[in-house]
Amino acid sequence: MFDSFLQLLWLLLTKLYTVYGWLTRIKSGVKLSSKYRIISSPITTRQTNFSSSPKIHYNRPNLDFKTSSSLEKFKTAAFSLGFSLFRAFASGGKMHSEKCVVDFPNLRIVGIPALSDNFMYLVIDKNSMQAVVFDPVEPENVLNEIRKQNVTLSAILTTHHHWDHANGNAEMVSSYKSEVPNATVEVYGGDDRIQALTKKIGQDDIINVGSMTFQCLFTPCHTSGHICYFLTTQDSNIHKPAVFTGDTLFIGGCGRFFEGTAQQMYTALVEKLGVLPPETLVFCGHEYTVNNLKFGLHVEPQNSAMSEKLGWAQDQRSKRLPTIPSSIREEKEINPFMRCTLPVLQNHVQTKTPVECMGALRTMKDSFKAN
Repeated sequence: MFDSFLQLLWLLLTKLYTVYGWLTRIKSGVKLSSKYRIISSPITTRQTNFSSSPKIHYNRPNLDFKTSSSLEKFKTAAFSLGFSLFRAFASGGKMHSEKCVVDFPNLRIVGIPALSDNFMYLVIDKNSMQAVVFDPVEPENVLNEIRKQNVTLSAILTTHHHWDHANGNAEMVSSYKSEVPNATVEVYGGDDRIQALTKKIGQDDIINVGSMTFQCLFTPCHTSGHICYFLTTQDSNIHKPAVFTGDTLFIGGCGRFFEGTAQQMYTALVEKLGVLPPETLVFCGHEYTVNNLKFGLHVEPQNSAMSEKLGWAQDQRSKRLPTIPSSIREEKEINPFMRCTLPVLQNHVQTKTPVECMGALRTMKDSFKAN
């Protein structure tokens, strides 16, 4: 009896979810046309400190889960409906930041704001016009950008299983295939909990799309299956490498240790990401920069690079401009979690080893209240 009741509830929820999805698409079709307007003269172009830097444009927006029981199906449908409703209202109908476009002669990276502080990324190989998308939690916004850029979506690259990164995957695939019926879109990730996963990956696996090569860096800690993706191309002499770090490395900070240890985060930040080329551009999963840098100055008040970066970031945010990207070189100057090998930070938190310092810093950050 109870099982039949759950089946009925599950059926009802899935029907409601389908209706809601169509309503959302209709609503989004109207709203997105004004939110994402590619303009010929970008409002802001910021050059990084590197030679041959890309142009970075900020465009102002205009204001079948497989389950084993009916109970599991009910849980899945209920969560999906709840997530979709939350997603629809999380940003209050307003983008938290402007879209960021990083242009190279052979490559384009489009940072698309989502929810209250997330970033999704559409990465385009200009030679083949193939693209991948990272963590498409708001699929309609990504689909709209795919249409505008006139590219072919080849893959979804997921950093980790958390709902605000992975719970748009199934909708992203189905929405794209509704427009391109014969499309093949693989969903990559390092965790079986990732929605719609088709290709599980691990350390040093390689994903090739067009002339783009993504090296998978296994960075467990925030979640046990977290993957960062290091991007290079066949024309590496005319673009900077880039890394998409999800919730492992933020500008000036790192993710919480939800499923891991200080040793794992040390390995991720210092021994894996920290040894990438210094000019590697860092594209993270959230807009947390201002608060991160305030914490950084709390533990290292004499760091002038942090202070300067904080002033710049506050100015950016006052204009609703994003603070992405940074670089590995810059993170080594402004990110306390990547500086845990230094005596100045170890002394501040009264630890003797980099790993102990990493753990102490994260504990402090977890309870830190920025002014």
